[in-house]
Amino acid sequence: MSKTYSATGINLKAQPFGESDRLLTILTREFGLIKAIAPGARKAKSSLGGRSELFVVNQLLIAKGRSLDKITQAETVTTYGGLSKNLGKLAASQYLAELVLSQALGDHQQEDLFILLNEHLNRLQTLSNSHLVANSTQIIACLTQGIFHLLALAGTAPQVQLCCLTQRRLQPNFTDEHWRVGFSIETGGIINLSEWTPSALKPKKPIPVASKTPILKESGNLYTIESVPQPQLKINTKLTAGQLAILQHLAQPELLDPEVSSRSELILAWDWMTVERTLRQYTEYHLGCCIRSASLIDTFTHQFIIDPPF
Repeated sequence: MSKTYSATGINLKAQPFGESDRLLTILTREFGLIKAIAPGARKAKSSLGGRSELFVVNQLLIAKGRSLDKITQAETVTTYGGLSKNLGKLAASQYLAELVLSQALGDHQQEDLFILLNEHLNRLQTLSNSHLVANSTQIIACLTQGIFHLLALAGTAPQVQLCCLTQRRLQPNFTDEHWRVGFSIETGGIINLSEWTPSALKPKKPIPVASKTPILKESGNLYTIESVPQPQLKINTKLTAGQLAILQHLAQPELLDPEVSSRSELILAWDWMTVERTLRQYTEYHLGCCIRSASLIDTFTHQFIIDPPF
């Protein structure tokens, strides 16, 4: 970069800096994740005040500094002010922003990530602010698809079309209300429970993951082969046919049409909450840390469903 550079970026994090400045963490199309000072942004009449708020997209002119860059000019391109008018929308947008912060790179072009985040923030903003269960469910649905799309972009999305053990396609069985499919975080996706023996916690058919690995063991001057059993695979949760259908549709550009289900809105909300929580646990496993913003989603969902499925 030269001493000054221009970039289009969205504010993902803001914190006070000095007496009246703000330190912004910005996802830019051109340079990925950057940190820059917005001088005087906390002053009442500052031109950078509104432009330094969260989820504002600006065309920026930035001067490079020794330790921190400084914003010298900002022209607003897009704002997502509607997100703050609903607890669910705000919680979902902060959740997505936290995931983006964990996977965005600095000094690398991040156009795909920039476009994807803006697309999902726009979807959230255009949803109704009604407190009806159906509208609240749509917020959880948009969040869930956003999580999956971000995982897919990072190349870490779970395998949801094929069984991780047999590599055969799994179709939801709506004819049997007791039908379930397993989801294993460590294995990386869905598992056909008919290929699994719950009592023994071992697959019926041997697979590479569960096979015994030979190692060399020194005994005096001789080396012998010793077999060491691998850790047993774990089923983290069991999903219904409806929940698997949701999970398998998440990679599509549009959300699953609620009309495909004849069940009540309450059950549909339950299904989306279950899938979101499943993806949350999977994402936290890969990140190696908790998603702090997820607690706001839990607060939001408790407002419209008394007994969540967790």
